[in-house]
Amino acid sequence: MPLSTSDRSLVELVIRRLTVLRPLSTEARASLEYALLEGLERVGANEDLISEGDPVDSVRVVLSGWLCRYKTLEDGRRQIVNFIFPGESCDAHAFLLPVMDHSIATMTPVVYAEIKRARFESLTMGDRSLAEAFWCETLVNNAIQREWAINLGRRTALERVAHLFCEIFERLRPVGMVDGNSCVMPVTQMDLADATGLSVVHLNRTVQELRASGLIVLRDRTLTINDLDALKAAALFAPNYLQLYRLT
Repeated sequence: MPLSTSDRSLVELVIRRLTVLRPLSTEARASLEYALLEGLERVGANEDLISEGDPVDSVRVVLSGWLCRYKTLEDGRRQIVNFIFPGESCDAHAFLLPVMDHSIATMTPVVYAEIKRARFESLTMGDRSLAEAFWCETLVNNAIQREWAINLGRRTALERVAHLFCEIFERLRPVGMVDGNSCVMPVTQMDLADATGLSVVHLNRTVQELRASGLIVLRDRTLTINDLDALKAAALFAPNYLQLYRLT
């Protein structure tokens, strides 16, 4: 299959992210690259990629764009329970259950690869390093959910927002989407409010407090962290749950 430069760069994000979790064999890289390129799909912003209650028969891997996992109450109130960034999959093992227990929506235009269950199982059964990388990703997602539960249950509003900014920055770093002390932030204040369990008014007030303290600049869909260590201290943020660095 002839590959364009843009195709290769998109696929490389997935390889880079998984390699942070487990070193992939040369064979695993090649077979995954082929499967990703074979299943490329594109979707616009603000669309449900999959809805709660839908059956799942494939694995979707994000190559570009931002998505969110969310739950909605009967009265329409929404809680975002996680973000999904380039290089990450939308629940690599969700097909083991009969239906989705949450929805996944695009927040920006998204390019993703859809790998059917039989193909995905063949890939992971054929290479241990690839299977372990995807299982590690699932375990990291579980750790992120625990951290978000602490955010909603115990952290103050300022700590919640600061913690979310720290996490986004650190999750984007391994896939090369951080430029110095800045990263893209293509989400609305409503999205940030739904992710932190705050009203939009409270969220805006908290962001202004972080700005006034000199910790961040949030402008033109870009987040700049002026002092990452200070922001981490304000958020009570420890990145070990993200498993960004392998022990050797």
